[in-house]
Amino acid sequence: MADKKKKEAEKEKLKEEETKEEVKEEKKEAEESPEEVEDKEGTEEASQVSEEAPAEEGKEETSEDGKKDKMQEKLDELNDKVMRQMAEFDNFRRRSEKEKQAMFETGAKSVIEKLLPIVDNFERGLAAIPEEEAKTAFAEGMQKVYRQLMDELEKLEVKPIEAVGQEFDPNFHNAVMHVEDEEAGENVVVEELQKGYMYRENVVRHSMVKVAN
Repeated sequence: MADKKKKEAEKEKLKEEETKEEVKEEKKEAEESPEEVEDKEGTEEASQVSEEAPAEEGKEETSEDGKKDKMQEKLDELNDKVMRQMAEFDNFRRRSEKEKQAMFETGAKSVIEKLLPIVDNFERGLAAIPEEEAKTAFAEGMQKVYRQLMDELEKLEVKPIEAVGQEFDPNFHNAVMHVEDEEAGENVVVEELQKGYMYRENVVRHSMVKVAN
């Protein structure tokens, strides 16, 4: 009987201690106000958001930088294409102008070559007129036509090549005869057999000359 009472007393003591612990915990929870609990929860959420926000901002900045770099690359590529096309067009324009100028000069030289025999015949005809007939209407008419023809050729930048008294130059003269002449210098043109002409800087016909040895 004594043991039974002893055990029951111990059980009651344990229950009292458990009850005291529960009361203490309830007091602690009661002391913490709902506002403090909410503040703690809000602080924890804010810290999580603040930790996640920089990462998201960094990602956005990286993506924007990548877009800018791609746009700049495209702009540079387009600019390079435009510059290349402009250079190609400029080269094409220059080539076209040179080709057009060359074709014009070739055509002009061809026409001038056909006119030169007419000039030669005029000069031969005028040289054959006797002095007593030089003042006739026919002779003066031929002189006027000849001068008009030579004026037009001069406007087209056609000019005769100087020959007599000049040193022989194969670029302008065609030597068909050689003579011994002590008075003339060596390799000097002493007579012009057929007049040569130039168109601008190009020889249309070489002068046919006689050269002293």
